[in-house]
Amino acid sequence: MKLHVINTGFFKLDGGAMFGVVPKSLWSKTNPADENNLCSWAMRCLLVEAGNRLVLIDNGIGNKQDARFFSHYYLHGTDSLEKSIRYKGFDFADITDNFLTHLHFDHCGGGVRYHQADPNRRVEMTFPNAIYWTNEDHWNWAIHPNAREKASFLKENLLPMQESGQLEFLDLEKKELFQGFSFMTADGHTDKQMLPNIQYKGRTVVFVADLLPSVGHIPLPYVMGYDTRPLLTLEEKRVFLEEASKNEYVLFLEHDPVHECCTVKMTEKGVKLDQTFSLDEL
Repeated sequence: MKLHVINTGFFKLDGGAMFGVVPKSLWSKTNPADENNLCSWAMRCLLVEAGNRLVLIDNGIGNKQDARFFSHYYLHGTDSLEKSIRYKGFDFADITDNFLTHLHFDHCGGGVRYHQADPNRRVEMTFPNAIYWTNEDHWNWAIHPNAREKASFLKENLLPMQESGQLEFLDLEKKELFQGFSFMTADGHTDKQMLPNIQYKGRTVVFVADLLPSVGHIPLPYVMGYDTRPLLTLEEKRVFLEEASKNEYVLFLEHDPVHECCTVKMTEKGVKLDQTFSLDEL
C-alpha cells in the first residue's frame, strides 16, 4: 500500500466560526486571522494505492459554483485536484473509489464537474470509473438537510452521484471498505461522518476530517461553530484523542494550513499535541 497527499488548494473561513466559543486571543495563537477575521484552511485529500484499487478520500471544493459563491471563501494557492493527482502519476479515470467522509461542499464538490465541451454546462462525474462511497444515513441527512446545514449540502454536488449510478452505501455495522481500510463514525459535526483508519507501515493513519480540522483544535473546548451537536463533538474528541494517544495513531489533517500529520500524547493536563510531520516522513 502507498499513500499520497493530494492538495486541492486553500480557502478562508471566519476564525470565530471555526473555533466556536473560544476567544480569538486564544485561537489566533495557532491560526492567525487576516484583517477580516478570516483564517486560511487547506483542503487536503488522501490517495490510497492498494493493489488494483486507487481510493481518493474526499475531493475538495470543485469549481462549479459561481463567482458570488466563491467570493465568500477566497480560494487561493497553486494546487488543484487535477494538478495534484497528475503530479502523482495518475489520471481521474484511474480512480476506482472516492470515499467521502461527509457531503459538505468543501469535501465533495470536486467529485462532479461541468463538461468542458458543453456550452450548456452539463455536469459529469469527475471520476468516470469510480464508485462514490457514503452511507445511507448521512446521504438521507444531506438530501433532506436541516436549516443549519442547508448551505453546506449542495444538490449539484450530490444528485449527479446518484443519477450516474456510481453512488453506493457503506455498511455502518461492518465499517470497512477493504482489509486494512476501515472507518469510524462521528456525529457531532454532521450525522454519520466517516473517518478512515488505514493500516500503513505498521501504524494506524486516521483521516480525521472535521472531527479535528487542525492541531489548533486539539484542546477539547475548541469546537467549530459549524458543528450541529457541539457537546457531542467534545465527547467524541475526548474519547478519540485518548485512544489516539494510547495507540500512537497518526492523525492526517485535512484542513490544517501547515501540518499534514500529527501525533498526540497524554499529559497531566490531558491530551496535548506531540509531533507534527509530513506523511512522507513516516
